[in-house]
Amino acid sequence: MSMAIRKFGQGYWTRLMSVIGFGMLSVLGAIWLWRLVETVDVGVPAIYLASGSAFMFLAAIGVLLWWFAGFNPKSVDFLVATEGEMKKVNWSSRREIVGSTVVVIAMTIIISLFCWVCDFAFSSLFVWMRVLDMRS
Repeated sequence: MSMAIRKFGQGYWTRLMSVIGFGMLSVLGAIWLWRLVETVDVGVPAIYLASGSAFMFLAAIGVLLWWFAGFNPKSVDFLVATEGEMKKVNWSSRREIVGSTVVVIAMTIIISLFCWVCDFAFSSLFVWMRVLDMRS
């Protein structure tokens, strides 16, 4: 097995962002593991056990990420192909996004007002029919 990075330079951003994302999750996992192991009493000072286990966890995840993003043929081909497909996407312009956002906010307000009017009308009707008691 060659130790050279597979398809070096291809899919750079997809690989980089994937490793950063998984790395951030790994750091959160290491923090969780640190706090979990901190409470264990096995005769060794808790700081050594917690830091050692968190370091070993991060080292193992780091090796797995390096292998995933640099050497595993299937995952490398997938990440390279993903970046190629993302370059083909027709991204919306700022004007289209702002217009769509305004439409969504306006429709949300209109629908919420409609629901409020219906609720008010039905509650008034039920109070008038003495089905609903509004004293409390």
